[in-house]
Amino acid sequence: MNGQEYTSLFYLDPTITFLNFGSFGACPKPVFEQYQQWQLLLEKEPVQFIAVNGPAYLQTAREALATYVHADANDLVFVTNPSYAVNIVAKSLQLKPGDEILTTNIEYGACDKTWEYYCDKAGAKYIKQHISLPLISEEAFVEEFFKGLTPNTRLIFISHITSATALILPIKRVCKKAKELGIPVFVDGAHAPAQVNLNIKELDPEFYTGACHKWMMAPKGASFLYAKKNAQQALDPLVISWGFNRQTWHEQSFIDFHQMQGTRDFSAFLTVTAAIDFMKANHWNEVSAACKKMVLEEAPRFCSLLNTTPLAPLNTDYIGQMLSLQINSTQPEALQRALFLEHRIEIPVMRLGDKVYIRFSINAFNSREDLNRLYAALEVIKKKGELLQ
Repeated sequence: MNGQEYTSLFYLDPTITFLNFGSFGACPKPVFEQYQQWQLLLEKEPVQFIAVNGPAYLQTAREALATYVHADANDLVFVTNPSYAVNIVAKSLQLKPGDEILTTNIEYGACDKTWEYYCDKAGAKYIKQHISLPLISEEAFVEEFFKGLTPNTRLIFISHITSATALILPIKRVCKKAKELGIPVFVDGAHAPAQVNLNIKELDPEFYTGACHKWMMAPKGASFLYAKKNAQQALDPLVISWGFNRQTWHEQSFIDFHQMQGTRDFSAFLTVTAAIDFMKANHWNEVSAACKKMVLEEAPRFCSLLNTTPLAPLNTDYIGQMLSLQINSTQPEALQRALFLEHRIEIPVMRLGDKVYIRFSINAFNSREDLNRLYAALEVIKKKGELLQ
């Protein structure tokens, strides 16, 4: 199946060059159809769906997800998005004055806001360790990152794949060293499932959150939180509901605490099984590998056009299906709108501190022609000199 044939499997507007899969993903038609079937079943018999059969439906989906990410199903709970998961952990950590959360200075802004809120409230500190870019090696990254560690460090919070820079970070090395030092780790893996081969048991963090609605292509609002068994009892749900009873903690309590939280449509969670089946049926490992190859091959010419350098060595240790490049623009929001409104290209242009990055994502339906259109549009905008220098 070629890129054009894959295009027919998605609902994406054919008049738009879609190079922003990384933000919210896109759901294939067969998966979306199953999503609608779950929603229809909910409306046909809402009481049976939510109160009687729902836990079994969710268990089936969790088991499929657990196999896919290599974890115990009872250590996973579905949440609507990774930000929700980060809030569960941050609120439950019971930070004290002087405590520190160690992170990098290239994390996702919404998560930064969450940690800053709870740290400020407790008198704790959110330490954003500076990471030198471009990355040189995994060893250099780990050495620089752990310079931010102090005796007051309560937790390491770090992205598996960052949002603005799109870099795959050496999480396995970070988790290994943290374990040796006795520091728990919380990995923000929003972009990781289906973009990299995720093995949570091998990484062995205390906490891991991932999105199923990005590269796994489930409908929007499907993500998960993993918690190691010895860390689960400390996590209070954000919504206290029927499943909460700390006095009778048992093997299923982590699920009970966080899963059934009042009336809500959890159909998106149930389609994770269909999303995994879709990837298997369409040989998604091969698709992903081809996409990564295209990203790496296209990187040099975009670096040349934008007078910039790659943020890491151009190989799959650091670069997946997204490429982010630092650009010289004083009006990134206007640049993003110009690319969309004038050139019909959907692509993010993001601020991170005092830097600006443009990031393209490649999935099965993308082609070299899509990147040619982006290149041509950037050439036009650069010649005008107003939004891009």
